Amino acid sequence: MSIQSETLAPEAAGKDDGPVLLSELSGGVLRLTMNRPRSRNPLSEAMLASLQSALDDAATNKDVRAIVIASEGPGFCGGHDLKQMTARRSDEDGGRQYFTDIFAACATMMQTIVSHPKVIIAQVQGIATAAGCQLVAACDLAVASTAARFGVNGINSGLFCSTPMVALSRNIGRKRAMELLTLGEMLSAAEALEAGLVNQVVSPDELQHRTDEVAARLAARPSAVLALGKQAFYAQVELPLAEAYELTSKAIVDNMMMDDAREGIGAFIDKRDPKWTT
Repeated sequence: MSIQSETLAPEAAGKDDGPVLLSELSGGVLRLTMNRPRSRNPLSEAMLASLQSALDDAATNKDVRAIVIASEGPGFCGGHDLKQMTARRSDEDGGRQYFTDIFAACATMMQTIVSHPKVIIAQVQGIATAAGCQLVAACDLAVASTAARFGVNGINSGLFCSTPMVALSRNIGRKRAMELLTLGEMLSAAEALEAGLVNQVVSPDELQHRTDEVAARLAARPSAVLALGKQAFYAQVELPLAEAYELTSKAIVDNMMMDDAREGIGAFIDKRDPKWTT
C-alpha cells in the first residue's frame, strides 16, 4: 500500500515551485523529500515548519515504522535560507528576534528527530552544509552517495556554525569537528564514513535502493522495542558511566516485560520466526 501526499506551506518567492515537502508512506516507511532542488533545499521557515509537522504527525501514526529524509536535486541541503534571513536585517531590531525564532525552530526540529520514537534515516545524494550537515548528524542513520560532501563551513561567510556543531560534535571526534568548524573545509563521502558521520556510502545509482533496504529492515523490527532502545541510547550517551548503566538496566528490564521480548525470545528458543505485536 502506498499513500502519497504533499505538505503545502507558504514559501517565499523564488525559483523553486510546488510543495516544499513531499510525503510518501509505503510498506511502513515514511519518505519525506525536501522539494527545493534549485536552491539546494534550504531550511527555510516553510521547510522547518513542514518537517516539524510531518515528524509530529508520524510520531503517533502506527502505520509509520521508519522514516527517511531525502531531497530532490543535486544537493541534499545547503543549510538555512540566508537570503530569507538577510531580508530581515531591515527589521527594527536588525533581525535579532527573527534570528532567535528561526534558530529556535531549527533546534526544536533537530531535537524532535533525536527524541522521535521512529528511527530516522538521512538519504544524502549531494552536498550537505551548515544546518544541512546538522540535519544529517541529527538523524539516527545516514546513507550517502559517493557524490555527497559535508561541511559546517559558515566560517567562510563570517558565521561560526554554532548550532550545527551540537549534532556534529556528538557524532565525530572533537578535533575533527573543530577542524571542520574553524577551517571551513569539506568532507568527502568516504571521509564522512571514516569520521562516523554516515553509516554507508554507495554509488549514486544504488543510493535509494540501499536506503530503502535499510528502512525496510527497520520497519520489520518491533516498533515499541526500537522506540525504547532509541530513547535509552541518546539518554545514556550524555551520562557518567554508573548513571548510564543504571538507566539502561531499567530500560532493559522494561524491555523484558514487553510482549515483543517474550515473543522474540520464545521464537529464538523454538527456532522459528517471531510474530511481533508492535
